[in-house]
Amino acid sequence: MDFINPLANEYAEKYSQATPSYLKELFEHTRDHHPHAHLQSNWQQGGFLSFISKLIQPSTILEIGSFTGFSSLCLAEGISQNGELHTIELREVDAYTAQNNFTKSPKCSQIKMHIGDAKTIIPSLDFQWDLVFIDADKVGYIDYYELILPRLAPKGLMIVDNTLFHGDVLVTPIQGKSAKAIQAFNEHVYNDSRTEQSLLTIRDGLTLIRKI
Repeated sequence: MDFINPLANEYAEKYSQATPSYLKELFEHTRDHHPHAHLQSNWQQGGFLSFISKLIQPSTILEIGSFTGFSSLCLAEGISQNGELHTIELREVDAYTAQNNFTKSPKCSQIKMHIGDAKTIIPSLDFQWDLVFIDADKVGYIDYYELILPRLAPKGLMIVDNTLFHGDVLVTPIQGKSAKAIQAFNEHVYNDSRTEQSLLTIRDGLTLIRKI
């Protein structure tokens, strides 16, 4: 779901060209046929992830929430020659769909799929992360943040999705479990002296976080 004015989104998409064109079929198929298509990053957001990845040229990428693989493949665009992208998906059906979509990418051999609970899987991955994208269950965001932060590289970047949560965080009092969880996450990160952050009004809100 796009919280920002749809016309602004359309205009921004028209004048952005960082999203890999070969992903158009995957993106549109998920958008048009998946019962939970709103969970997919929009086209411009995919381009943003690809753009950032190309700037950083990460050796290690962690994604929490693969869905059908669109955001994973956007993140993979900038990965270094011998780098690895580890993506975690709780739902088996979506994980298998994503894995199939990965086979169409020249980066396929560098993408590692993990199926299951991210809170269990993250501690088992012994890496220092250059780039992290969190787009999963909102009530788990603080836990994911705390699990990842000790292993975020000194110049690493964490990107967190849905931090405006459809505008529900702007309503007083905040209603709904997920909106309350996002508000708690935003407050948690804002008050964390270990990091600094910038909340961008891209799509449904993207927060960029780095260690100080």
